[in-house]
Amino acid sequence: MAPDRDVRTETRERSLAGTRERGASGTREHMPAGATATSRSRTRLDQPRAPRRRLLPEWDPEAFGQLSERIARFLGTGRFIVWMTVLIIVWVVWNIVAPADLRFDEYPFIFLTLMLSLQASYAAPLILLAQNRQDDRDRVNLEQDRKQNERSMADTEYLTREVAALRMGLGEVATRDWIRSELQDLVKELEERLRDERADGHRAGHTGGLGGVPGDPGAVFPDGPPRARDMDDR
Repeated sequence: MAPDRDVRTETRERSLAGTRERGASGTREHMPAGATATSRSRTRLDQPRAPRRRLLPEWDPEAFGQLSERIARFLGTGRFIVWMTVLIIVWVVWNIVAPADLRFDEYPFIFLTLMLSLQASYAAPLILLAQNRQDDRDRVNLEQDRKQNERSMADTEYLTREVAALRMGLGEVATRDWIRSELQDLVKELEERLRDERADGHRAGHTGGLGGVPGDPGAVFPDGPPRARDMDDR
């Protein structure tokens, strides 16, 4: 029986060895050699890199900042002062009036002092963080306001130059009042000329006579019959 077992064991070992050799040869056949193998082992540039594992937990600075602002905003309200005062009063009264078995922080209230110190040590950095975030926002708002003021000043200067150019251009254009005044002066001048002409006509009519004095209408257009020479000419 022992020789048969040895033969079976050797057969199994040989078959396993052959399987391993075939697998290794197949792996060597599929794996390229040289630079191709090196390039395939590298990370592709068209794909994002896998995030590295970190020992410290990851946190969102924006979310933490918002939480700190909420806490700082609550610490600066009257509600926090009222709740803090009520808690301290209840704490002190309970540890003085309550039975000795139920007291958990007897005089001089060391645990209460530790809690208040811990609250103050956390409140101060949170308030500073909230102030820093507010300062950053104020800085950004001031920068935006400065840029807006610069744009407004540039627009104002441009409009001022345009208005000045329009005024200079309108100074050379005939306005309604100027045309009206010119027409009125022209009408007055025409009326004066007409009066002068009428006055000259009346004066000439009064001073002229029937003897053909210049200015007499009868000398130009006689009312009498034509002369004999005129008749002969006809």
